[in-house]
Amino acid sequence: MRKGILSKYKDHLPVSPNTPALSLCEGDTPLIPLENLGEELGIELYAKFDGLNPTGSFKDRGMVMAVAKAIEEGARSIICASTGNTSASAAAYAARAGIPCFVLLPAGNVAMGKLAQAVAYGAKIIAISDNFDVALDMARQGSERLGMAIVNSVNPYRLLGQRSASWEICEELGDRPDWLILPVGNAGNISAYREGFDYYAGLGRCSGLPKMIGVQASGAAPLALEREFPNPETIATAIRIGRPVNGEKAKSAVKDSGGSFMAVEDREILAAQSLLASKEGVFAEPASCAGLAGLLKLKNAGKLPQSIKVVTVLTGNGLKDPNVLLSSIPPIEPVPGEWSSLEELFRR
Repeated sequence: MRKGILSKYKDHLPVSPNTPALSLCEGDTPLIPLENLGEELGIELYAKFDGLNPTGSFKDRGMVMAVAKAIEEGARSIICASTGNTSASAAAYAARAGIPCFVLLPAGNVAMGKLAQAVAYGAKIIAISDNFDVALDMARQGSERLGMAIVNSVNPYRLLGQRSASWEICEELGDRPDWLILPVGNAGNISAYREGFDYYAGLGRCSGLPKMIGVQASGAAPLALEREFPNPETIATAIRIGRPVNGEKAKSAVKDSGGSFMAVEDREILAAQSLLASKEGVFAEPASCAGLAGLLKLKNAGKLPQSIKVVTVLTGNGLKDPNVLLSSIPPIEPVPGEWSSLEELFRR
């Protein structure tokens, strides 16, 4: 029976007798062996599919911690800025806890699947006619001026909860992988993984940090390309962020692990999404597939060592953002409901 991370990892998280036992049974997501793609790449490849969390993304791991601690500290409402997944997760846990949730979204830049979730969970949605970075500035002001608890990754409890994914990987593999590769937007998740591996290494439960590779979309790659992106643009909406608030932490994580940042084009992300689905039967949202796109790019450049153990983190479910994929396929034309018509198609 899934317990949720506040129960499963209560000895490793700041859970006190006064912390609400909040849970949607998050965590315990599968580490899927990607045998077909791994064989093509010449590595032992796994996907940590956090798109199978309750609201369909990795955000639930940190959100349950952030919302529970906000309630413990007396907050009566929460606020966040979001490109989509944070809003869905915050709204769900606020609904579970019975408190209001206010969401600031960059107008026109949020996948409909994620927006539908936030609406369904009862959040108050406010669209900002600017990008995510401006929305986050506004959320911070709302928190400071009105006393609402901000639950973006500037909230330290968010990253503490997100460390749990690294612990699950170590528990399944028996140690850390050689490489961990994952998409980077606001840069909180890669920072959380680093802290998680460090913590488990201190307990003797893993041998240290894996080499960490952070992958950004080329239209929103301030860490990979080392320049400002005042107007980030990519089809991978979850990582369409130009000023990552955890950028310095992420730089340290990558440097200390001997890893690197890299950028991939939107077309490479979509190609990786298609390969993951058609070769492995796993459907992840575009941003999630940035890591796999990075591995394919490194392989083509002759920079991917053979036979290493690699975990690619799939941060969100493909149903979160299906429109990009659907827009690329031609309309499905109906045929007569007669066997002769169908038989002709089956024999092609």
